[in-house]
Amino acid sequence: MRFAYVNILWFLFTMAGVIILGIYPATTAMFSVMREWLRGNSDVPVFHTFWSYYKKDFWKSNHLGIYTSIIFLVIGIDLFYIQSEASKLMTWTHIPIFACILFFIFLLFYLFPVFAHYDLPVRSIYKQAFFIMLISPIQIIMMVICLVAFSIISFIFPALAFIFGLSFYSFITSWLASSSFKRLEAN
Repeated sequence: MRFAYVNILWFLFTMAGVIILGIYPATTAMFSVMREWLRGNSDVPVFHTFWSYYKKDFWKSNHLGIYTSIIFLVIGIDLFYIQSEASKLMTWTHIPIFACILFFIFLLFYLFPVFAHYDLPVRSIYKQAFFIMLISPIQIIMMVICLVAFSIISFIFPALAFIFGLSFYSFITSWLASSSFKRLEAN
């Protein structure tokens, strides 16, 4: 029930921020709630915790969102370019574009958990997420396996994606990222 509640809070706070200004603070608040749960604080009041992180990190998460949205825009333009050349065969020039897209997806797996775990400036969040992504290929593989499995289950039972989708994604990525953080901090 808590996962569904966090999912609903994410949706409501995203809408309250008129989508553009709400999506990144709601997402970072969701990851911060998951971090609290993973640290053993499962009895924290969900709404109060979500709301406090949403308020606290509103501007910082939107700053992070500007960079992330620019990267999404560039990827969208690249995909549009590839789509417009769909009649041609895929050439070797498309390989770097797809590699960059995959690389960015893997970076996103760590971006929000790093935001929730460390108190860093926005540019350092990207650097830290990039560094942790590079040294944690096993966790990335596990994230992909878990998320693909959940996607298949959600395809069979679409209501699960609607009820638990983002909160499950944030829990899995936070859980696996936390093992990377512990290993990094131990060294």
